Amino acid sequence: MTDRQETNMNASIIPGDYMLWKQGGAGGPFAWLSAGPGSVNASSTGHPEGPTGPAEPLPSPRAWDVVLCISGTLVSCENALVVALIAGTPAFRAPMFLLVGSLAVADLLAGLGLVLHFAAVFCIGSAEMSLVLVGLLATAFSASVGSLLAITVDRYLSLYNALTYYSETTATRTYAMLALVWAAALGLGLLPVLAWNCRDGLTTCGVVYPLSKNHLVVLAVAFFMVFGIMLQLYAQICRIVCRHAQQIALQRHLLPASHYVATRKGVATLAVVLGALAACWLPFSVYCLLGDADSPPLYTYLTLLPATYNSMINPVIYAFRNPDVQKVLWAACCCSSKAPFRSRSPSDV
Repeated sequence: MTDRQETNMNASIIPGDYMLWKQGGAGGPFAWLSAGPGSVNASSTGHPEGPTGPAEPLPSPRAWDVVLCISGTLVSCENALVVALIAGTPAFRAPMFLLVGSLAVADLLAGLGLVLHFAAVFCIGSAEMSLVLVGLLATAFSASVGSLLAITVDRYLSLYNALTYYSETTATRTYAMLALVWAAALGLGLLPVLAWNCRDGLTTCGVVYPLSKNHLVVLAVAFFMVFGIMLQLYAQICRIVCRHAQQIALQRHLLPASHYVATRKGVATLAVVLGALAACWLPFSVYCLLGDADSPPLYTYLTLLPATYNSMINPVIYAFRNPDVQKVLWAACCCSSKAPFRSRSPSDV
């Protein structure tokens, strides 16, 4: 049997998967993020059309695709709760909670993007919708990481300029930071939608279709820059907290053990914040730099999935750990209108 005859036979047995694989589709090197260039084109019936015209069946989702969709659903529900709590509680209008709200909105969009992308590829079969949703995901994840940086800057300034933090300039600075974060995130998300993608040339693709290798490198470098700045700021925060704890211990004539316990608690909190961010995003960022279109799709799944978990962890670290949020949430669950709480410093968020 010749190679041409074998190809035709395989295509007749599994036309969807085989043709999509040949075009870099759902079973090929760009497994999760596309059914490949030219392989899907939503028709009036919702079924894709092949390059030669006849309708082809929609690609079948792999187990990893289903896991990503489930993760997106959990992320959406969790962050929707945070957004509802902050938006529905007038006391949460402080700048520190606005930053947490920005983080929750970004993660909510990321979760919705994962679910809608699954539907676009495996239920509707629209390549154009898939491209737009990939841009949405790039925007949401960029805004999420940018909001983490804004929260870190706010924490640092609240300790470094404690006497002037509650002035009107703090609110202005917060709105300015949020505007910069979302403007930068929107720019990074629009790049693949407008032009910077690899739909017309698979050789320029990175590990995630249809994002080009250069675009993924830009995203990875941006993450490393943000992570480096956060690392330096949290190091400064740790020094300030340790110095303040030592001064309080001396003024109140406390035992050295008290200072040690307070310092250890602060360092542990910072380690959790940075450790969670590094564990979730470093593998995918490094893989974006080292991988290319020929890299195994399994590696893309194994590094992308932990990145989505960061959006699941963020509400726990930055919202649900806060005693004020806990009181409001508890009052809502108990159908109580009373949810008194004291004003806390941003470092508690």
